[in-house]
Amino acid sequence: MNYQTFKPHKDLEAVVKCYWTLEVPDGSNAPKQRIVPDGCVELCFLLGNDIKRFTSETEYVLQPRSMVIGQITTPYYIQPTGYVNSFAVRFYPYGFANFIQTPIQQLANKDTPIFSLFNETEAKALESAIIEASDTQQRIEIVEGFLRSRLAEPATINQIVKSTIDTLYLTKGKAAINAILKDELHKRRNLERNFLKLVGISPKQLGKIIRLQAALKSLLNQEDESLTEIAYESEYYDQAHFIKDFKEFTGLNPKEYLDHDQMMLSSLFYSKD
Repeated sequence: MNYQTFKPHKDLEAVVKCYWTLEVPDGSNAPKQRIVPDGCVELCFLLGNDIKRFTSETEYVLQPRSMVIGQITTPYYIQPTGYVNSFAVRFYPYGFANFIQTPIQQLANKDTPIFSLFNETEAKALESAIIEASDTQQRIEIVEGFLRSRLAEPATINQIVKSTIDTLYLTKGKAAINAILKDELHKRRNLERNFLKLVGISPKQLGKIIRLQAALKSLLNQEDESLTEIAYESEYYDQAHFIKDFKEFTGLNPKEYLDHDQMMLSSLFYSKD
């Protein structure tokens, strides 16, 4: 697998986390891959062969060639049918809501074709331009032109939502929402409402996902640590609480995760993010 990330232009760095590419010469014999929540929304273009997204153990649909993958709260499975070549934009949790009129929570846990979210003619032109581009740099320039022409004024980004998310990232999801709000609990309802509008999930749920990310990176990068040590560093109440949250978002317990062939892709994403 060849996975690479690229930084956005300064005009977009407040809302775009990175651009990424993934290439696998022949994925036709690859096992299903379990994709776990990461708290971000993705604008993704499939440039190679089709990719299956499973709706049950045996049933699947083919992912759209250009799509938005909304917030996910449970793991889901994909499987390539051959050559994998993908180009995508990874938005910060509040980022993609700046570009569309559709309520962001309606995109959760599904793949939405871009034709459903943007002007159909413009969306088809974008898809064609991305597919026909000669290299990644040209694709970045094309998608940045598309996004910059639709970006609302940066000042419209809800600062309470942004500062809450910044704090969650800074503390690796450990900070309690009430502590972030400095006991101004009257702000809690407003924050919850704006999170659903701009992020698509609750602040508590995003915090759990970010804390899980930190634990996953510890598993991937410091394999000599015990589960008890990782749970302690991530400030879980105890190891049982850690395992419960881990299984909620990955479908596996931590010991199964490292050696599971269905986690290769998610592990790659997490280790490079």
